Amino acid sequence: MILPCWFLHHSELEQPSYLTKMDLVSKPKTTAPIWAHFGFTPDDKGQPKDVDTAVCQICKREIPAKAANTTNLRNHLKAHHPTEFAEVLKSSRAAHTSSQVTIAQAFERVTKYKRDSMKWRTLTDSVTRYIAKEMQPFNTVEKPAFKEMLYNFDKQYELPGKTYISKTAIPNLYREVKDEILKDFKEIDFYSATTDMWSSVNMTPYMSLTVHYLTTDWTLVSKCLETRYAPENHTADTLSETLKCILSDWELDEKKISCITTDNGANIVAAVGKLGWPWLNCFGHNLHLAVTNAIASEKDRTARALGLCRNLVNTFSMSWLKRRDLKKAQMEADIPQHNLVLQIPAIRRVLIDDRKHGHLNPTWQDVSVLESINAALKPVADFTDVLSGEKYVTVSSVKPVLDLLKDELLSPDSNDTTLTSNIKKKMCAKRKAQPSTHGLTKREQADAELSRYLLEEALDNSADPLMWWRDNESRFPLISKLARKYMCICATSTASERMFSTAGNIVTPVRCCLKPEKVNMLVFLSRNLPSH
Repeated sequence: MILPCWFLHHSELEQPSYLTKMDLVSKPKTTAPIWAHFGFTPDDKGQPKDVDTAVCQICKREIPAKAANTTNLRNHLKAHHPTEFAEVLKSSRAAHTSSQVTIAQAFERVTKYKRDSMKWRTLTDSVTRYIAKEMQPFNTVEKPAFKEMLYNFDKQYELPGKTYISKTAIPNLYREVKDEILKDFKEIDFYSATTDMWSSVNMTPYMSLTVHYLTTDWTLVSKCLETRYAPENHTADTLSETLKCILSDWELDEKKISCITTDNGANIVAAVGKLGWPWLNCFGHNLHLAVTNAIASEKDRTARALGLCRNLVNTFSMSWLKRRDLKKAQMEADIPQHNLVLQIPAIRRVLIDDRKHGHLNPTWQDVSVLESINAALKPVADFTDVLSGEKYVTVSSVKPVLDLLKDELLSPDSNDTTLTSNIKKKMCAKRKAQPSTHGLTKREQADAELSRYLLEEALDNSADPLMWWRDNESRFPLISKLARKYMCICATSTASERMFSTAGNIVTPVRCCLKPEKVNMLVFLSRNLPSH
């Protein structure tokens, strides 16, 4: 008998009442949204009784679903439950969109850059330059956070290990930068140098050498060449041989060296004399000696006050409580919040009730001595920094600075105390920072050119002499050669000392086992790699 359509539709809705939503078993391991509306009749063990027959969660009708095919299920929802069917369609489209992978993404998941590819070499070079320039340890490339960061930047890039960075990447980068500098050296007419000695945290001795020269466009350039391991006794013969070897390794002609700047150490002075190079003793070192000797000559009057200063600094540096109280006292006294800059009222407020450190409270005699010392030293405080530059001419300022110090700044004043006046006189008496004249007197200059040059107006103090020579080189071709030779000389050996600051950041207590060869490479790269 054929049943009418209305009866068939009615019979679908009248399923056994014992089949509730909780009675059905969900299909395991499925993510298709449509299965949220269908399940299976359970057996005695709570497992699907017939996996080829699904039951609608809404109307409880049994729908054929052989081999988990969902076509019948979709047709049933579409015909009898259009609202739920629309939700299923929406969920399916969203899932399809979120799971869609582009071709590029698919390659990223399975393909890594080959080590001989340009992309891999470029990325590895960038990592190597970062490690060298920022003085990072080699094992940075094996730290999880660093690896995760680079993976997020480019999932196809596989970071090499620390062994590759140390034994391959760093040496290759060193050779690359060295070759570029060697090309530059072939174009220079003259150069100057600075050198100094240094010991690392594990007392390994090194000798540094930097060179300074003017490019064709009159730009003053400094290059760190070596931080050379120096295990032998630092005699004049050893040091002179080391300096000679460094110049030979860098293919630098000794005849082109205009001057070398060093401190007053007897061994290095003798080494330079043995080589016959023009020599200039460091202005900063001489200034330090002048100050030290001047203070020492007044030791009876200055010893207590200076000793008190040292103890005060140690006390406040080692106690955060003292620093906190000092800051509070400065606020109460309405004075600038600095660290121990002769702020006697604030210091006294902190120490007045401190039985342990009360004896450090400066007396009026101590304050008077410190003010007298400060008055004597303050005029020379800025000159060391000014004459320690590497990007501008400094040697031509030595003589004017010395004359200014002697004739004006260190000349006793009527308002000076006896101690201030004595210190100024002793500092002038120890004035030694005059450039060596060895090798600086030979020049051939046409009378006409020299006459024209002497008629030129003097430059303003704020003007850059290198820029003047760049614009006037063609007018004075002979004198410009002398300017190019001597204006690259450094007034101090600070350039070499800056190298040791870099070396100290590389050879830390954690990295004290670095081999001297690696130390030399890393200092060289950190100082010479360009900053972008």
